Amino acid sequence: MTQPDDAFSKGFDLQLTGRILRYLKPYRGLALSGVGLAMLTAMVQPLPAYLQGYAIDHALTPVVKNPNADIAPLLTLLGWIALGYIVSQILEFALTYVSTLTIGYLGQNVLRDIRADVFTKLQRLQLAYFDQNPVGRLITRVTSDVDAINQFITGGLISMITSSFLIIVYMTVMLNRNWKLALIAFSVLPILFLATNFFRGKMRLAYRDTRIQQATVNTQLNENITGMQTVQLFGRERRSALDFDHANRALLKANENSVYWFALFMPTVNILGQISIALVLYFAAKQILGASAVGTGASAAVTVGTLYVFVQWTQQLFEPIQDLSDVFNNLQAAMASSERIFAVLDTPEKIVDKPGAQLLNDFRGQVDFDQVWFAYNEDVTAQTPDTDNHWILRGFDLHIRPGESVALVGATGAGKTSVTALVSRFYDVQRGAVRVDGTDVRDLKQQDLRRHVGLVLQEVFLFAGTIESNLTLNDPAIPHERVVEACQYVGVHDYIMSLDQGYQSEVQERGATLSTGQKQLLAFARALIQNPDILLVLDEATANVDTETEIRIQEALKKVMQGRTSIIIAHRLSTIEHCDRIIVMRKGRIVEQGSHAQLLAQGGYYAKLHRLQYAQGDAAD
Repeated sequence: MTQPDDAFSKGFDLQLTGRILRYLKPYRGLALSGVGLAMLTAMVQPLPAYLQGYAIDHALTPVVKNPNADIAPLLTLLGWIALGYIVSQILEFALTYVSTLTIGYLGQNVLRDIRADVFTKLQRLQLAYFDQNPVGRLITRVTSDVDAINQFITGGLISMITSSFLIIVYMTVMLNRNWKLALIAFSVLPILFLATNFFRGKMRLAYRDTRIQQATVNTQLNENITGMQTVQLFGRERRSALDFDHANRALLKANENSVYWFALFMPTVNILGQISIALVLYFAAKQILGASAVGTGASAAVTVGTLYVFVQWTQQLFEPIQDLSDVFNNLQAAMASSERIFAVLDTPEKIVDKPGAQLLNDFRGQVDFDQVWFAYNEDVTAQTPDTDNHWILRGFDLHIRPGESVALVGATGAGKTSVTALVSRFYDVQRGAVRVDGTDVRDLKQQDLRRHVGLVLQEVFLFAGTIESNLTLNDPAIPHERVVEACQYVGVHDYIMSLDQGYQSEVQERGATLSTGQKQLLAFARALIQNPDILLVLDEATANVDTETEIRIQEALKKVMQGRTSIIIAHRLSTIEHCDRIIVMRKGRIVEQGSHAQLLAQGGYYAKLHRLQYAQGDAAD
């Protein structure tokens, strides 16, 4: 599926280029050194051809004209010319090596900074952004798109500087040597300019399509690898392979299209260069032969050495032009990629700390929802009609006392999970307010707020690393004893110690070797370790565990919730029977509330859910 920012199709853009070049500022020394070395390299390159032409005119031609001439001084001259030729080649090699190395270091440092900025930006963006952007697409931004800029800086920037300066140098020395022959050599340049403009449009569209298809392939690859269990469970291997093959062939076609236009562009530049050489050969040889026909006393306006030099310089003039066409290839990819990268960097951060945001001092644990209206759709605003179907919470009003344990129950889609997300301020409400200790969460520092919130999700995410690093989230300030104590609380310590390396055992990707119950217990321990004393928010954390594990979790919860404000969401009503208050939700509103016994006595919606669940349990038995 094509995303909006996959469809950018700009060519060279000064503003984007300027933003890329601003990353050079911390490395201005490297940048200036690289540019200086590249220019010196350009100035040295015409010397070998000049020395060869000089040898022809001043050492070889005199012998041809006068076979009886004294060759000793001519041989000496040839020796000095040969030495100068070798020195010029060594100098060109050294300058090219050092300048390429300098620009390479510069490019890699810039890329590191761009990657770091993109990653940091992604960490600051609101969760709604990730709801709308596939993971594969974002990975493309940090990998393939940044790599396109790498090719431009390391392989393109040095060539652009060197090639541009080389063209100026060659044109200058050719005009200085023989302006008439120079103009003849330059006569094909207008045609080359028109051809470049034509191919530029074609290649820009081709590279745009390539980036779109690359993002699609990355997205499908990520989704299929992440969902491999579902793919294999439902026997979708062949269907998934066909879908991926379709995207892969689309990428192949896009790449073939870009190769097609580039394959036409390069020989076009080459054949125009050969036409220029042919014109130089014809007009220079005509003048030399014309002078020879007049007689030996006549001097040609163009010497054989000049002819040789011009053929060499004309050929060398078109080499940097060809290099620029390759740079243009990188430039097209870099412009499209940089536009997408800067689109990520320019994405507004909607969940941000206000100026002068407050800290939660003297924390008590009171949580209030004051007439909250909330929708995940960003197009929904406070002015949206109440009848709009996008609303998840509709005038939700709930007040939780410090230290009170509250359970949220209701059918799927009732808005239970949204309540926990709003307490942590992962999203902002469109109307009303969510308050902690009487302060609107929008007026609090996010980091300080979330430091007080321990969240255990139904789908537990485990990072690559050891069990202990997953529990501490690599925080070196957390002592091992605290980790062990939390694991003993939730009843997972014995399992961890049964492993070969205990707390240092490696966790495979996404915790593939752990059961659902074990991952849930680790998630409980993680929440307790990070926030053992303040606020615990649980989100259907006991939905997929066995009865024995559920009992252990319930026992741990009774200890943990003492004196703490707790919000629990559970599919199994037995898990929340001990809570101080149960909130029954339906379509974003509270329909009932009270203790377990009170709600059963009322015989309302909760009592109906309770009868249905226990009836299903009896049937299962």
